[in-house]
Amino acid sequence: MKLNSYARFVWGVLVYNLGVVAWGAFVRATGSGAGCGDHWPKCDGEVIPRLESTEQVIEFTHRVTSGLALLAVVAMLVWAFRAYPKGHVVRAGAVLSMVLMVVEALLGAGLVLFQLVAENASWYRAFSMVAHLVNTFFLLGAIALTGWWASGGRPVRIRGQGSAAAILAVGFAGMVLLGATGAIAALGDTLFPATSLREGFRQDLSSTAHFLLRLRVLHPAVALAVGAYLVFATRIVARFRPYPVTRRLALVVAALYVTQVGLGFVNLALLAPVWMQLVHLLMADLVWISLVLFAASALAQREAVASPGRPLLEEDVPALA
Repeated sequence: MKLNSYARFVWGVLVYNLGVVAWGAFVRATGSGAGCGDHWPKCDGEVIPRLESTEQVIEFTHRVTSGLALLAVVAMLVWAFRAYPKGHVVRAGAVLSMVLMVVEALLGAGLVLFQLVAENASWYRAFSMVAHLVNTFFLLGAIALTGWWASGGRPVRIRGQGSAAAILAVGFAGMVLLGATGAIAALGDTLFPATSLREGFRQDLSSTAHFLLRLRVLHPAVALAVGAYLVFATRIVARFRPYPVTRRLALVVAALYVTQVGLGFVNLALLAPVWMQLVHLLMADLVWISLVLFAASALAQREAVASPGRPLLEEDVPALA
């Protein structure tokens, strides 16, 4: 793949957004979401507040970095329309990124305006956290796809891909479910921290425990099930799409997921310290991005497409730049 100036910019925007996402998780984990009160986009009613508390500094910093992320995606969109012709897939990726970035901003604003922050432990907050995380997944995936296509990746085609598309669709659904349970587990860890592993298990299994604690136990089980499926799915799809890049990305997905499972157990053993929650979230985002790129490579438009039951022949596989 060849990286032109635009492609390098897009990959830079992706890396920056990973940092913004991590800082957003830091806001949640430290209970700083109400640092600017229920004002948005202003902080405590001011464009530039006096920053009198740590929570206010953390929340205001998140708003500034999020605003810069929005401007970066705007620049990405304008540049795409100036550098690529009408109908080019890079334009589509940039438009999708812009739409999802706007949704991301609105979801963040909703958390503040409806006071779904700090010590709020309602179903509404749980649902908003899940929606926020799922949209973040889609946003990061859209930016990654834009960078992939700007770097020379071919457009994706769903029709005619046989079982490969269905196998990957199940994998993506599993990742969304995993992200949802992870968001709920992280919120439970923040609002109801345990002083020991034994106490944590007791909280999870108690019939009188808060719903966030009773749901928290789902996350490890879903993680193991989704992990096993992704390793199986990427191997199967890579077998019938034996392109060099696709095979390498299959290994990346598996390696990152195995690492993520290990980090999950470490996070559990350490009782979910803030720094470990950030590492765990970052790795989840990397797994998602690698899966998106794997799918983009496997489902790319090519001269010949194999399906389970008909592996690609050597002469079917085009040379990749």
